[in-house]
Amino acid sequence: MLFKVSSSSLVGIEAYLVDVEVDLSLGLPGFITVGLPDPAVRESKERVRAALKNCGYGFPPRKIIINLAPADRKKEGSAFDLPISLGILAHLELFPRESLDRYLFLGELALDGRLKPVKGVLSSTVLAKDLGFEGIVLPRENEREAGLVQNIDIFSMENLVQVVDLLNCPESKVPRKFLLKELLPESSYELDFREIKGQQHAKRALEVAAAGSHNVLLIGPPGAGKTMMARRFPSILPPMSFEEIIEATQIYSAAGLLKNKGVIAERPFRAPHHTISDAGLIGGGIIPRPGEVSLAHNGVLFLDELPEFRKGVLEDLRQPLEDRMVTISRALMSVTFPSSFMLVAALNPCEDAVFGLNLAKVEITDNQRMRYYSKISRPLLDRIDIQVEVPKVEFQDIISKEEGEISSKIRDRVTRARERQLRRFEGKKIYCNAQMETKDIKRYCRIDEQGKSLLEMAVNRLGFSARAYNRVLKVARTIADLSGEGQISPVHISEAIQYRMMDKYF
Repeated sequence: MLFKVSSSSLVGIEAYLVDVEVDLSLGLPGFITVGLPDPAVRESKERVRAALKNCGYGFPPRKIIINLAPADRKKEGSAFDLPISLGILAHLELFPRESLDRYLFLGELALDGRLKPVKGVLSSTVLAKDLGFEGIVLPRENEREAGLVQNIDIFSMENLVQVVDLLNCPESKVPRKFLLKELLPESSYELDFREIKGQQHAKRALEVAAAGSHNVLLIGPPGAGKTMMARRFPSILPPMSFEEIIEATQIYSAAGLLKNKGVIAERPFRAPHHTISDAGLIGGGIIPRPGEVSLAHNGVLFLDELPEFRKGVLEDLRQPLEDRMVTISRALMSVTFPSSFMLVAALNPCEDAVFGLNLAKVEITDNQRMRYYSKISRPLLDRIDIQVEVPKVEFQDIISKEEGEISSKIRDRVTRARERQLRRFEGKKIYCNAQMETKDIKRYCRIDEQGKSLLEMAVNRLGFSARAYNRVLKVARTIADLSGEGQISPVHISEAIQYRMMDKYF
């Protein structure tokens, strides 16, 4: 007799239904798994056999065939252990057959029958709700991420015996209920902007960047505070919306990085080392997994010592920066991951990179400067809206006991500016000024004649490209939003042009 148990697998961060079909027949005892299983799925037979025996159920000496449908999609992971074991137990008539149709099952089995956590539970819970299942059965450690999905019963179990009890008597188990406020703690940042000494110009630039979700390049000598400011940058970003929390949690769940967090409630901050590979940054693998650009979705990707990254890796950033998503194509599948992040990059000026802290510096040649800065292409630089110089910290600022403005006050101003943008773009798939397209810039970034003269000077004297011209207008729009003004004035344009002054190095 054939029994079918519902489970799920992932393509990217989206879950799809997998029917685990279990058939026991006469013949030589064996355990065969078909349906493009990966090694982790094929090895489930040993875990299932040991778990059933150690839970006191025994293991039928029959020919067992497991089919994972649809059979033309690659299946990976250990989440099929629980549905496979239930399909085998159904042949022993330990519970009513109809009870299997009510739930979607996920879980890895330990050899003693305990349920261990698996990846992609949040996406699977969304799938179970969309398909009309009464509930989802999963390991206890995964209950918090599943709790983000409302109006579906969540049965978090500790072992296989509890699952069998649920199927025998559903009334004996109470589904877990979570209030969103339990799952979404208030953001508490350990690092704060008030710890930064001096650097008022750079802090203002970061506030503008946060208000409009603009990319930032910080350039300055070692010890000026570039990394310090970048690591405190998430503390001035507005809190994530519920939809953003769901997206970020899905990505981390699919990557197996949630661990005991359950929910990603704060904006991610990713700072990969400069030796990272293309696949590590963009994503990849035989079965594609999210890279750093996707793990930074709705948050910040920080690239320290930008020229030290391989040029090919940096060029790979251009498409995710424009499209806010990245597509990875393989022979068996093509997967798209979201990658809407803010890029914060830092580098040392050529002089400091060549001579370090050597006080007896000599003049560097144009060829040295060209070789150093050529590691960063002009097309990539054009996609960085704000390029600000971070000078050496003065001695008086270092010894000063006066603290800077706290992050919460800056965050309040940033949040108000973002709210103005949401009202402006209501009904559009635009959530901040940095996401405006050319047609949106023409509509929302109108300037007067004096502003046009300033921009003409910037294009002619500073060599701004057409992309840089549009990005100056976006930044000026953000500065106006921070000031609470509806019209872009020449003052706003002048400040925005100042944030492009690093173009002279390239």
